Amino acid sequence: MAKGLFITASGTEIGKTLVACALAHQIIIKGGDVTVLKPVISGFDEGDFETSDSALLLEAAGKQATLETISAISPWRFDAPIAPNMAALRAGKPIDLKAVIQFCNDQLSDKTTTVIEGVGGVMAPITDHKTVIDWMAGIDLSAIVVVGSYLGALSHGLTAIHALQRRDIAIAGIIISESEDAPVSLAETKTCFENFVGEIPVRALPRLKADLRNWESAPDFSDLLP
Repeated sequence: MAKGLFITASGTEIGKTLVACALAHQIIIKGGDVTVLKPVISGFDEGDFETSDSALLLEAAGKQATLETISAISPWRFDAPIAPNMAALRAGKPIDLKAVIQFCNDQLSDKTTTVIEGVGGVMAPITDHKTVIDWMAGIDLSAIVVVGSYLGALSHGLTAIHALQRRDIAIAGIIISESEDAPVSLAETKTCFENFVGEIPVRALPRLKADLRNWESAPDFSDLLP
């Protein structure tokens, strides 16, 4: 059976990449093998590829980030920093969701742990009629849901979790990535989520120093891995 996780979120700019990098790094330092994928990425600047989410994922997995290696894990790259379906339309390259799902499934293995980072939130449009949750439903992996702690994060997070559960997508854990403008403590937000999500593990990710390799100082989330 394939091993891996799909990293999604309640919205964009919440902390998916940080969590995906942290998990990949933790797998490596514990002696495991990891395959990282960021199949769809918008806002990709080829002239500054070193700071892209795809490059960070590769580095966290102990691999060199080049345009060639990025292309291998992120076949669907778009310049515009907008919803993927819109970015693809601007580029004149509509996304074939079946091809995205097939690409992911082809990478899955029981010999390595695959960490797939989605794009935007669970309901971000991938095509004009399909969203990230449709993508996830086509892959037999549990999800990590990254949520924030800003005002409104509880509603956004619980809505995302409910949407996943309605599609019978297993949730391996919820990670609260502390928001800069959080109105309450991270511990309070964690307790509130736990009151609503039953047996799903909830973990806290405090704000880390703003540097490109801050995943190295993230809490250990490896207990959420399959």
